[in-house]
Amino acid sequence: MSSVRSRTLTDRSVSNAEGWLVLGFSMAASFTAIIWSWNHAAMLNYGDAVAHLHIARRVFDSRTARFSELGSVWLPLPHILLIPFVQNYAWWANGLAGVVPSASAYIASCTGIYRLARHWLNPAPSALALVFFALNPNLLYLQTTAMTEPLFLCETIWIVVWMVEWRAALNDEVEAASYRLPSHPSPPPAAPGFNALRGWRPLRIFAAGPHHRGAWLQNPELPSRPRKNGFAMPSSRLQVCVAAVLIAAIFTRYDGWIIAFIAWTGVGLALLKRGRLRRSPYFWLASAAVVAAPLLWFAYNSAGFGDWLYFARGPYSAKAIEMRTATSGAWPPHPGWHNPWVALLFYLKVSELDSVLAPVWSSLWGNLVLALAALGSVAAWFAEKAASHRRALAWVLLLWLPVPFYTWSVAYGSVPIFFPAWWPFTFYNTRYGLELLPALALGVGFAAHFVAGALERWQGPRIAQLLPDIAFALFFVFAGINVAGLLRQEPIVYAESISNLDARLPYDQAIPPLLDDLLSTFPHGTVLMNTSTYPEIVAFTGIPLRQTINESDLALWRAALEAPGSHAAIVVAFDGDEVDRAVKAHPEGLTVEGRFTAENQPSATVYSSTAVFHRAPHAKPDAPDFDLGPSGSDTGAPRRF
Repeated sequence: MSSVRSRTLTDRSVSNAEGWLVLGFSMAASFTAIIWSWNHAAMLNYGDAVAHLHIARRVFDSRTARFSELGSVWLPLPHILLIPFVQNYAWWANGLAGVVPSASAYIASCTGIYRLARHWLNPAPSALALVFFALNPNLLYLQTTAMTEPLFLCETIWIVVWMVEWRAALNDEVEAASYRLPSHPSPPPAAPGFNALRGWRPLRIFAAGPHHRGAWLQNPELPSRPRKNGFAMPSSRLQVCVAAVLIAAIFTRYDGWIIAFIAWTGVGLALLKRGRLRRSPYFWLASAAVVAAPLLWFAYNSAGFGDWLYFARGPYSAKAIEMRTATSGAWPPHPGWHNPWVALLFYLKVSELDSVLAPVWSSLWGNLVLALAALGSVAAWFAEKAASHRRALAWVLLLWLPVPFYTWSVAYGSVPIFFPAWWPFTFYNTRYGLELLPALALGVGFAAHFVAGALERWQGPRIAQLLPDIAFALFFVFAGINVAGLLRQEPIVYAESISNLDARLPYDQAIPPLLDDLLSTFPHGTVLMNTSTYPEIVAFTGIPLRQTINESDLALWRAALEAPGSHAAIVVAFDGDEVDRAVKAHPEGLTVEGRFTAENQPSATVYSSTAVFHRAPHAKPDAPDFDLGPSGSDTGAPRRF
C-alpha cells in the first residue's frame, strides 16, 4: 500500500470515538438478544448447551470429583470458563451461566472484526462488515447460550488480527534494522494501490475523527537499533498473543488444531526467512506451549479413560454419533459421506442459510452474497502491490478455512450437516455454517470498498460525485433487509434449537415432578440415572449432581449397575440405556413408580427402592403410565429457578 508510510500496514487507525461506538453497539446488540432469549426461555433449547453446563457443574458437584469430569470428546476450555458461573445453582438450572462467557466472546468478536477491517478500509465499509457480522440473528441467539461457537469465532478473529499485526510489526523491525530509519520517517510518494482513495471520505457520519495513536491500532515507535530486551519489540509481544489465542483455540474446537498448525508454521517460516528464528527465544518458548496443548489432551484421555484417542473412537465420539443418527434404512449414512463435492455444496449452502436471507422464490441472493464476499477478498489480495503487505493480508485467508475443513469433516470426519431444504429434510449441525461468517462479513466490506472506489473514479456528470455515498447507503439498506429477512423467516440455528428442545421437552416437564414427589419423603435419597442423555432433569428436580450416581462416577457407577435397588433410592431408566439393562438384569428391590413415553424418544421408567421406601418389590397397580404424545406437542417452556 504505497500511499502509506513504509513502517505501517495502514494509516487507518481506529479512533477512540470509533472504539467506544463499536463497543457500545456490540453490547447493545448482545444485551437485546439476551433479554429476548430469556423472555422466550431459549437459553437451554440446545441439548449440547445443557450438556456443556452439566459438564462444568460436575467438576465440583459430583461424588467423585476429579479432573476427568471435564469430559472426553468436547475440548475443555469452554467448560473451564463456565465453572465460575455454574456454581450458582439457579444459573446452572436456567442457562444463565452460559451467557457471560458467550456474550463476552461475541463482544470481543465484534471489536475484532472491526479492528481487522480498519487495517485496510475506511470507517464506512468497516462498519458494513461489523453490521453484517454483529447483527446476524443466528449468532446473536447462540451468544445467549453455552454453545462453543461464539468463543471459537472470537478466537479465530483475534488470531487473524494479531497475525496481521505481527507480520506488519516484523516488517517494520526488519526495515528499521536494515536501513536504520529515523523514529518518524517521512511518508514515501503516493502510488496507485489498494488504498489510493485515502483522500475520499464516504458517508460523513462514519468518517473517523483525528487519529489518536493511542487507540486500538497503535503502531509503536520503531527503534533505531535492536533493543536488548527482545520482549520489548512489538513483534515479540504480538507473537506471544498469537500463541496464547492459538492454545485457547486448540482447547476449544478441533478445527483450532488446524488453524494453530498453519498459523504457527507461518510464524516460524517468516522468522526463518529473515534470519531471526535461532535468536528468537520467545518463539521457541511459545512453540513448546503450542505443541504441548494437543499432547496434553492426548495424555488426559489416556489417563482418564485408558485410551489416548478416546475422544476420537469412544462411545461419545463423532463416529459413534454418526452411526446413531444415520437415516434409518438409507445409504449413504448422511449426505456428503465420502463425497467431497456434495459435502462442499452442503457446507456452502448451510453457510448461506446461516448468514443470508433465503427467499422462497430463489437461492440467487445467498449465492450472490457468497460470490461477492469471495471476490472482494480476492480483489483485496490482487490490489495490494507491496509484497510484504500482501503477505500480511494473506492471513485473512484463515477466515475461509472452515470451507475445506468442514468439506473434509462431512465427507470423512463423521460430521453430518442437515437442513430442511435438502435431504434428509431435517436439522442437524446447522450452526457450523456460522464459522464462515467472519470471512463473509470482511469480504462484503472489501467488495463495498471496491464498488465505491470504482464509482469514485468514474468521470461522469456532477451527480456522479454522490454515487459512492449512494452505493454505501444501498449496501447498508441491503444489510438491514438481510437481517430483517432472517428474523422473519426464523433463523435456521434457532429453528434447529426449537426442534432439539421439542424432542426433550415432554420428559423435562413430566419426570421432575415425580422425582420431587418421591424425594419429598426421602430428601437425600440417591438417584441412579445416566445424566448424559437428559442432564437437565437433575437441575429441574432441584437436587445437586452429587446426589446422583451417573456414568461419570466410573467404579461407583459400575457397582450400582450390579445392584441398582441397593445402591439408590430412585432409579431413572431410559429404554435401552445401561440403567435399563441393569434393572432388567437385577430387578430385585425395585418398584415401578411411573412410565413415560414420547414419540421418537426412548421410553422412560422411574423406580423406587423398597429398601428405602419400604414398599413391596413389585409394580404398584396404580403406577401411572404417562403417554406424553408427540415430541413438542406441549408448548410449555422449561422451568426456571
